[in-house]
Amino acid sequence: MKSAYFTQGTIEPVAARMLESLPQYERSAPRLVADQSALLVLDMQRFFLEPASHAYIPSAGAIIPGIQALVAAYSRRSRPVLFTRHLNTEQNAAMMSRWWRDIITEHSDLSEVTEALDTSRGAVLVKSQYDAFYGTPLDDVLSQAGVRQLLICGVMTHLCCETTARSAFVRGYEVFFTVDGTATYNQDFHFSSLLNLSHGFATPLLVGDALNALEVGGFGRTA
Repeated sequence: MKSAYFTQGTIEPVAARMLESLPQYERSAPRLVADQSALLVLDMQRFFLEPASHAYIPSAGAIIPGIQALVAAYSRRSRPVLFTRHLNTEQNAAMMSRWWRDIITEHSDLSEVTEALDTSRGAVLVKSQYDAFYGTPLDDVLSQAGVRQLLICGVMTHLCCETTARSAFVRGYEVFFTVDGTATYNQDFHFSSLLNLSHGFATPLLVGDALNALEVGGFGRTA
């Protein structure tokens, strides 16, 4: 069920092929505009990054350099950078405890966001469900900063990342979803999310294209 479909050596060509193979739907694709967007980094916690953890994602390490570059770029432009840290208690886990072997608790060392990412460049929001908007101040934080667009990266592609992308869409945000800035257990889960989201919820793009947008003022994938 798990596979390293992204590695440091293969992530760029593999992600490029994924993007190229997505259907070019007829639509008016939005442009990623630096001064209207925020970066959301979902659940890059040791729980998913440590090989000893049962929730280890083999491809997650390969997306860290791209996320590091995005965090630095957004920080340089003084644009919002938001990290999520998934934590549960027995009271707020709800169906999470029914689906998974255990829950991530605040007191677990594995609950911390990886030290490879500089969380001091943004804010850390605690969430308890797949959806980063559910029960958190995320929407208020974005609204107060005048954010209209959300660039999503992190883990897991088909769970928290996809759910949050859909939730952002229904709240009126233009959603951009990084092909090589997200990761999950295997390529089937990953590509299925890209295929579904690109049809009616989000614009898929490569980390490099997002970085270029931050430098030149905008990026859009034409239909």
